Order: sequence, then C-alpha cells, then structure tokens
Amino acid sequence: MSGREGGRKKPLKQPKKQAEEMGEEDKASKRKQKEEQKKLEELKAKAAGKGPLATGGIKKSGKK
Repeated sequence: MSGREGGRKKPLKQPKKQAEEMGEEDKASKRKQKEEQKKLEELKAKAAGKGPLATGGIKKSGKK
C-alpha cells in the first residue's frame, strides 16, 4: 500500500502578487478615507462619554 498517493493532491503554492503601484487618485482617496475614519472614531468617543439621550419620559412600573 502506498499511503499518500491516494486522494486529491494539493496544488502548489502560487507566488504572491506584487503590490500594484498606486496612482495619485488612489493615494488621495485612501488618505481621505482614513481622515473620515478618524473623525468617526472621535465622534464615537464623544458620544460614549455622555449618558443615554432619551432618559426622560413616562416610566411604567409593573404594578397596577
């Protein structure tokens, strides 16, 4: 019996693709996206510092 010859053989690993050169438009869009992400993180941090927005209103108890 030849144990390893049966079944499906794994394909050889493909070489990694080289990173493509990014144009000026790509660089600008990535920079803009990072800035927007940073702004969102700052806003989330500010919102987390405050309490819940809708705390007022009628509170119902379970008793009648």
